[in-house]
Amino acid sequence: QVRLKESGGGLVQAGESLRLSCTTSGINFRIITVRWYRQATGEQREMVAQITSAGTANYTDSVKGRFSMSRNYARNTAYLQMNDLQPEDTAVYYCNVPRNTGDVWGQGTQVTVSS
Repeated sequence: QVRLKESGGGLVQAGESLRLSCTTSGINFRIITVRWYRQATGEQREMVAQITSAGTANYTDSVKGRFSMSRNYARNTAYLQMNDLQPEDTAVYYCNVPRNTGDVWGQGTQVTVSS
């Protein structure tokens, strides 16, 4: 069974940093793309960043220059480093692995940024 487990969320002040982790199991981590989504209260879920199996990362415009994704193949874990966090980054962040047989989602981790 494929499982994704997020960690690293929390409450920070504006300008501070957090690093989210997405640890995978039950899947060949070396061949998958991993995505981070977020959903603020009352808003639609949006994709924030993704990293391909080759390690190429892409970001939505609102986080470019502040967020960065990386992956550790030995630990089957993808990371989202979030710097200079702002109140508008407040949301539940979800790890996602897209698959032809159906996407896999983690349970989410709350990130709250106070001004």
